[in-house]
Amino acid sequence: MHCPFCRHGDSRVIDSRTSDDGLSIRRRRQCPECGGRFSTIETASLNVIKRSGAVEPFSREKVIAGARKACQGRPVTDADLAILAQRVEEAVRQTGLSQIDANEIGLAILGPLRELDEVAYLRFASVYRAFDSLEDFEAAIAELRADHARLAGEGAATGDAPAER
Repeated sequence: MHCPFCRHGDSRVIDSRTSDDGLSIRRRRQCPECGGRFSTIETASLNVIKRSGAVEPFSREKVIAGARKACQGRPVTDADLAILAQRVEEAVRQTGLSQIDANEIGLAILGPLRELDEVAYLRFASVYRAFDSLEDFEAAIAELRADHARLAGEGAATGDAPAER
């Protein structure tokens, strides 16, 4: 790490701390040449390979923007979308890959979005699962209904009422 004051090519780490979100490390450094102190923030890089082949850094903001389009007119808050984006990033990082296909990120959005709002899920799924016909929508709706029936059956078996949305 070059010193920002004298451009010396080395520095010594004085202190390291994990950030509040646990995804980065803040390091306090000192230049052995001029004695200047400065901070750096280190994060593990995660890059997205787009359909065009271009590679760009992962962006929670893009996850939020895509999910927001699907949630337009739905009772979903900005806080809900921020939590969704965090869950997606955590899931993608857990793969251990430093580069991931953009389509994989779209598919990773589906699970948390389904839990958040089923109509938004269908809208988003129609793009990322490339629905071509009404039958594709009907199959996705049938899957949602089957899951509702299964959950209602589990709730009846345990004496619990199904969870309200």
